[in-house]
Amino acid sequence: MIPAKGYAAHSAAEPLSPYQFSRRELRQKDVQIEILYCGVCHSDLHTVRSEWGPSAYPCVPGHEIVGKVSAVGDGVTKFKVGDLAGVGCLVDSCRECKNCQQGLEQYCEEGATFTYNGRDRVDGTNTLGGYSNVIVTDESFVLLISDRLPLEGVAPLLCAGITTYSPLRHWKVGKGHKVGILGLGGLGHMAVKFAASFGAEVTMLSTSPSKEADARRLGAHRFALTKDREKIKGLANYFDFIVDTVSAPHDYNMYLNMLGTNGVMICVGVPPTPTQILGFNL
Repeated sequence: MIPAKGYAAHSAAEPLSPYQFSRRELRQKDVQIEILYCGVCHSDLHTVRSEWGPSAYPCVPGHEIVGKVSAVGDGVTKFKVGDLAGVGCLVDSCRECKNCQQGLEQYCEEGATFTYNGRDRVDGTNTLGGYSNVIVTDESFVLLISDRLPLEGVAPLLCAGITTYSPLRHWKVGKGHKVGILGLGGLGHMAVKFAASFGAEVTMLSTSPSKEADARRLGAHRFALTKDREKIKGLANYFDFIVDTVSAPHDYNMYLNMLGTNGVMICVGVPPTPTQILGFNL
C-alpha cells in the first residue's frame, strides 16, 4: 500500500482534520500522482455535510486535482513519470454501457465512480479525494496537463470550469445571445469569463452590490442587483440563457420569468433542498 496523508471529515458535524491513510498499490493501468494543487469546490462542503445523500466517512474531499506523475503501472501508455496530470470528478465507470462508449462516463448507466465518496469497482473501498498528498487513478480518468499553464489556475477548471463550459458549448452560446449569470462564486466567475469569450452579452445577476466590480473585470457587460425587484422588472423575457450557479436555496421562479420564448435555464448550483417551481413559469 502507498502511505498518504490529507484532511478528512469523520462525520457530517465535524470539521476537516488531519488524516493518515493508504492508497492502493498500482494496478496495471494506474497512475500515481503527487498532488501539487487541489481546488476547493462547494461540492466538497455538500458532501462532507452529507447534504446530497448519505456520505461515507471518513470523507476526504477534493476533485480539482493537479500534480506530477510519480509512478505508473506496467500497462500505462498515456503517461510517464514526471508528466503533469489532472484528475476531475470521476475516477471510473463501467466503460461498457452506451453512454460510456460515447465518452459520457458521467452518465454511466451503472453509476460513475466519483473521485471521493464513491465505491471502488474492484475492491469496494470508499474513494478518497484530493485534499491529500497523493492519489492513484486509472489512466483513462487522468488528464495530461501542459507545463506552460499555471497549475494553480488549472485545478478549478477540472470541476468549476467544465461544469460551466460544457452546457454553454452544448447550447452553442455565442454572439447575439443574451446570457444571465446568477451568482459570482466558483462556478459563476467561470461562467462569466466563458460566456463573454464566446461573444455573448453577459449580465451578472447578484444579491451583492460589492461584486459588480469583479463581474465587470471578468467580462460582464451589465450588472443587475436582484434584491431590487423594481429595477429587475426590465429583465422580464430578456435572456436567451440563464446559468444558475447558486448552491443555496433560492427562488427559481423569478429567474424563469427573465427568460424569453424558448429560453434555457441551466442549473448547476444544486441546492441541498427541494425548490418549488410554479407550472405557469415553465
